[in-house]
Amino acid sequence: MRLNRFLAAAGVGSRRYCDELIAAGRVRINGQVCTNFSAHPATRDHVKVDGKLVHADPPFTIMLHKPAGFVSTRKDVHARDTIFNLLPQKLSRLFNVGRLDAQTEGLILLTNDGAVAQRLTHPRHKIDKEYEVTLDRPWDQALAPKLLKGIFLDGKRARIERLHSIKPKHLRVILRQGINRQIRRMFHEIGYEVKRLVRIRIANIHLSDLPRGHWRALTKRERESVEAAVSAANREPLGAARPPLQRQRNETQRL
Repeated sequence: MRLNRFLAAAGVGSRRYCDELIAAGRVRINGQVCTNFSAHPATRDHVKVDGKLVHADPPFTIMLHKPAGFVSTRKDVHARDTIFNLLPQKLSRLFNVGRLDAQTEGLILLTNDGAVAQRLTHPRHKIDKEYEVTLDRPWDQALAPKLLKGIFLDGKRARIERLHSIKPKHLRVILRQGINRQIRRMFHEIGYEVKRLVRIRIANIHLSDLPRGHWRALTKRERESVEAAVSAANREPLGAARPPLQRQRNETQRL
């Protein structure tokens, strides 16, 4: 683990901030000042920042079923409930991977691993995020091409990658972008209001039957699937055929 990632995992700050500490000579490894950004502290090394010993937690990622009414931030100036109110104190060092708006429910990941967060959120990886959408009135399938082609929001073309109708007012959609409140705003632009929005999948990580307000650690297989999904996205040629929208067993960035 590179030194800046080690420091970030120890809760010192962001990797960029940790780079500044390293460059300023404020980091010591086994008593020696270290300004080498490529240094990889070993398990038995003593790493200090401004004379204080720091310990990096092992990489750890959890999934949380966010209820409506909770904001995706650590603190809120309006004193609303945050997703961190749903977690035990021992997980307070985790940070959320992307965001869901206050009224959107469903899957959100939290981690202490900056590399995992970067792989799942950077636009170049084109990671699928799947949602269940409940509309205020029956869906007109003739409008689907508008969402697939894209609608300009904040000067950017916002697109839905895939869309599948489940019931007259109930759809499943897949995004690969993260524009603020994207799904709600796109449907509003074509005359619909989203009454309920639930994220059920990120890459190959499924919400499944995790109860609302509960969390669990990712399994080894799920962690490996994140790596596989990113690798597959990077290998996918332009214009490649899109697989069919995957059905979920449950009918259960800010979006």
